[in-house]
Amino acid sequence: MKKKVIFLLLIPVLVAAAFIYRNLPDNQTATGELTLYGNVDIRKVDLGFRVSGRIAEVLVEEGDRVQAEQILARLDQAPYEDELQLAQAREAQAAAMLKKMEVGTRPQEIAQAEALVRERQATEKNLQTEYQRLKNLSDSGAVSRQSFDNVSAALDEARARLATAREGLHLSREGFRSEDIEAARAELQAATARLAGARTRLADTEIKAPQEGTILTRVEEAGAIVGSGQTVLTLSLDTPLWIRAYVEEPDLGRVYPGMPARIFTDSAPDRPYAGQVGFISPEAEFTPKSVQTEELRTRLVYQLRIIADNPDRGLRQGMPVTVRLFAKEQPAGRE
Repeated sequence: MKKKVIFLLLIPVLVAAAFIYRNLPDNQTATGELTLYGNVDIRKVDLGFRVSGRIAEVLVEEGDRVQAEQILARLDQAPYEDELQLAQAREAQAAAMLKKMEVGTRPQEIAQAEALVRERQATEKNLQTEYQRLKNLSDSGAVSRQSFDNVSAALDEARARLATAREGLHLSREGFRSEDIEAARAELQAATARLAGARTRLADTEIKAPQEGTILTRVEEAGAIVGSGQTVLTLSLDTPLWIRAYVEEPDLGRVYPGMPARIFTDSAPDRPYAGQVGFISPEAEFTPKSVQTEELRTRLVYQLRIIADNPDRGLRQGMPVTVRLFAKEQPAGRE
């Protein structure tokens, strides 16, 4: 009799529990978990050379795992090595010119200019003596006027040449002007910049992996002529890795950036990955632009991006997964 009474008392409780369970949303559990379904998204990078040229070698195959800074492909470097050597020579030339101007005239050159002045002084003195002698003779008619005129012209020329030698000696002693030195210094800076550009272009003949990942596609082969920026390889990056999922509009208010999550795969359902909500789209998807009825508003969905904290090769591009979001921290998933 007592068992029958207890059973009759439990019937309303069981009916109420069944009613509550049946009226829970499909993606919501009695514990407050929010279950979503999505797919794995992985970032991809199209890799190419920053300079044009002929591909000398491609060092990886599709599916190869690569490490950060690993060389993946290389152009024929001969033209860029020649450019680098030319830039180095021009920088050395500009540096030598600047040093010459900063040091100024050598003592030997000053001595040479002084000797030239003395030589032209002697020539001018001899012609001056000859000029005086012929002038006296010309006045008495002893020599022709033409001979006197020739000596007079030679004296004028000697005086001009002496003035030139003296100006040369003055410049040798003064050295180069500050404006010329600054111009030479600027030319050296320009040559150094051209050399740095040549080194950069030579380095750009190699494609290096920006970070760890897997080669998805090998677009070009050795021998192909490629332009700057043309895709040669496509790399799938290991990180960051996220899940693209969608949440219905009534549940949108329960989701927030940083909300903890666990990610389950069909291949290893007992080994979930830890994660967190990283992005919530501000725009609804798969609905008309203008919503007229309350029923349609409940069908709005918003894209979420759940970032996996410690992904491994068990998560692959496009893989379907189940995501459970928690209002409070849950035990950590796969480390």
